[in-house]
Amino acid sequence: MTDRIDPAIIAELWKVICERAETPSENSYTSRLLSDPKGIDKVLEKIGEETTEFIIAAKNGGRQRTTEEAADVLYHLLVALRAAGVDLADVLAELEQRRK
Repeated sequence: MTDRIDPAIIAELWKVICERAETPSENSYTSRLLSDPKGIDKVLEKIGEETTEFIIAAKNGGRQRTTEEAADVLYHLLVALRAAGVDLADVLAELEQRRK
């Protein structure tokens, strides 16, 4: 199963999130999250919501729903990293260091 995984999708998503932060668009959900008057709190609320939905999906054993909610959690985590001024490369470097 791991041979089908292409980590480039995370880099591509990160690039889009950064572009939406730098060049906001009214039509972009990502831009709206990043420019919400609540600031980072809005994104953190979404992480809480999506994490709860993921937990429920995983507990109830729905593979498809769990997959969808996991994708939502990953997306919102990336948006929160951007909102917090943390670069994804730093997180990946930390993960790499922990493997050693």
